Amino acid sequence: METKAILKGAEFLIKDVDHQDIFIPEEFDEEQNMIAGTCSDFIESEVAPNFDALDNHTEGLLPSLLKKAGDLGLLGISIPEQYGGFGQTFLTSMRANEAIGSAYSFSVAFMAHTGIGTLPLLYYGNEQQLQIYIPKLANGEWLAAYCLTEPNAGKTKAVLSEDGKHYILNGQKMWITNGGFADLLTVFAKIDNDRVLSAFLVESRWQGITMNPEEHKMGIRGSSTRQIFFNDVKVPVDNLLGRRGGGFRIALNILHIGRIKLGATVIGGMRRAINHSVKYAGERKQFGSFLAEFGAIKHKMAEQVIRMFATESAVYRASKDIEDTIESLKEQGQDYGKANIGGVAEYEPECAFLKVFGSESLDYIVDEMVQIFGGMGFSSEAPADRSYRDSRINRIFEGTNEINRLITVDSILKKGMKHKIDLYETANEVLKNLDQLEPVNSLNAEYYHVKKQNIRNLKKAILLLIPAVSDTFQRKLMFEEEILMNISDMIMNVYVLESTKLRVEKMDKMKKVNNISLYKDILDVFTHDTIQAVYKSGFDAIGSFAEGEQRNLLCNALDKLTRACSVNVKEARRRIADKLIDDGVYKF
Repeated sequence: METKAILKGAEFLIKDVDHQDIFIPEEFDEEQNMIAGTCSDFIESEVAPNFDALDNHTEGLLPSLLKKAGDLGLLGISIPEQYGGFGQTFLTSMRANEAIGSAYSFSVAFMAHTGIGTLPLLYYGNEQQLQIYIPKLANGEWLAAYCLTEPNAGKTKAVLSEDGKHYILNGQKMWITNGGFADLLTVFAKIDNDRVLSAFLVESRWQGITMNPEEHKMGIRGSSTRQIFFNDVKVPVDNLLGRRGGGFRIALNILHIGRIKLGATVIGGMRRAINHSVKYAGERKQFGSFLAEFGAIKHKMAEQVIRMFATESAVYRASKDIEDTIESLKEQGQDYGKANIGGVAEYEPECAFLKVFGSESLDYIVDEMVQIFGGMGFSSEAPADRSYRDSRINRIFEGTNEINRLITVDSILKKGMKHKIDLYETANEVLKNLDQLEPVNSLNAEYYHVKKQNIRNLKKAILLLIPAVSDTFQRKLMFEEEILMNISDMIMNVYVLESTKLRVEKMDKMKKVNNISLYKDILDVFTHDTIQAVYKSGFDAIGSFAEGEQRNLLCNALDKLTRACSVNVKEARRRIADKLIDDGVYKF
């Protein structure tokens, strides 16, 4: 059977992509949906009735719920079977993350345990470490936390004892999720006078570990967040994770994974917020009519749907590419850990910008949820309160969105400079042929062909800026953060738009739905808005560095590449909202 070529990370910028070569959520199989259903059932039956109690820090409640999840096997979905897990694929774990993501503070604790708490050990641990700890983490007997952040970076130190059997650990860590109850801590520290970090597996029961009371937080109040102090803690030398000085690499690669996984987690939060919004809009009357009948409210609900649909499309497209790369690396002889690390690292830019797009889409959705609820939305008695407070942290988790925007561009430029993708070659071709650029002609053209041409032109808009800013600033480009973030937004929006277009086209060709016109409405509105967003980001960037003839040339090119016929976005949004209202829940 012929296998499709796997697109490299960021390669979408320079290549056309066919709908047959991507994965869409409609293709999840029965087992994957069953696992997600088990996760959702657990959340609704065990966790949702305790949302208030969790926020009030009811003693022992959160760890007990995590252990119940462990009893059901939910903590071991992606852990290999030989260590007590279910050995499911990367894509399946992402689908499970989405289902858990609707559970506010519980989802934060769950993700911290199964993600940053478990994965450093799973991917970098030696066989002895894996045998000792992973089965306990898989079944919930032990819970995990990740200790990286500290008040004064680099102050946590480990010194080898005189007998050579232990590292003596001293220092302080802060903002440690699950810190109040975790049994196993992955702690980053510098050995002796090393410039770089190492990582250690530390059991919280060991002498010399103390902690501050729980932090009082704006949101995710039910999660445990503590400062942890290490005072002459004796860590066996066998508990060094990976090699000495390898801690930074471990932390970096785990952050890539955390970013893409957060992209799936926020989808669960979106679904809960949208469902609350449409339910309230269908029950609340104002001026003799239900809220759901007003055009202004329909606009909000349609935008909620569009942003969730677009996020789903992009996150699962990238997730399948990551999974395919992991499997390819395994076939080439790489072991489980290296293959997983390499598969995710290849898509560093996608992981970074999907974290940004997902978290900002969730923030938009919950903000509009408050607005739809009106005065009740500002009451702590209504569900909008918890959604609004808890969503905000996602723009800070796993590196702030500003940092992730910069990572997006930096990682793509490095791929180009190292010739991992033909970025500069393709971009220079665009620059050389500015006089041949043409706006999209949609007259009598096939629907998906027009969208493909729109996307191709938007990619060219990005490509013409890359060599222009690189030549202008050269090594000082890293200091032009505003311009880099303009370009990052262009890249992010084009990838998500292309993913949405490919999903709708594949749904259409596979006859996955009867009413494809509604999905074309989603695509039409999102295309319309993305073109405007790309134009503004590009226009801002050009004005920030180009002058004279160069400015005129770039602005004229950008104008051609972002020109498109308008669509009736009002009626399209109304049709989208009407489906949501008729269904009563998100069923797109």
